[in-house]
Amino acid sequence: MNSFDGIVIIGLTGQSGAGKTTVSQMLRGLGFSVINCDEVSHTASALPEFLDEMRLIFPDCVDESGLIRQKLGMLVFNDHEKLGRYGKIIFPYITYLIFSELHSLEKKGKKVVILDAPTLFESGLEDICSAVISVIAPYDIKLERAMTRDGATEEFIKSRLQSQFGEDFFRSRSDFCIVNDGDISSLKEKVSAAADYIKGRFDV
Repeated sequence: MNSFDGIVIIGLTGQSGAGKTTVSQMLRGLGFSVINCDEVSHTASALPEFLDEMRLIFPDCVDESGLIRQKLGMLVFNDHEKLGRYGKIIFPYITYLIFSELHSLEKKGKKVVILDAPTLFESGLEDICSAVISVIAPYDIKLERAMTRDGATEEFIKSRLQSQFGEDFFRSRSDFCIVNDGDISSLKEKVSAAADYIKGRFDV
């Protein structure tokens, strides 16, 4: 349940390569405020307190410059138990920063905020959302997009995708699904429909 009295929070999520970031940018272009949780995560992962915890649990994934993301990714994406342990470390820091930003936007009079969160369900942040929109796409398309975007190996991206929820999960847990399986023009129409859904349902 949304605990922010004066603001409607819309969770935006989906698997790697589905096109969530593009959808987020389009919604921003339509006038919605957006919190990018990937950016928040990067901020959280540089906090001294977080790095201290990581040195205790995953010492090989931290050096003098900070978090070694590639090494961490290969470790946790292939081991659900380690992925869960990492989540328990990082999510409280992410949640604190997100709440701070939400309160700031609420004070500025924002009525709707898009919470662009790839780990919306894993972090429990869906509990503060008034609705959830998921972006999904066929597996081969997600794989190709993520490899091109990240410059990563097929093995690495497949490990990441396998560590994430499947399409059926997103469909069953979302109020609105965007299937990003076409060109940019088609996606714009679907995002516009999602924006109309938000405005109509919450009268904003």
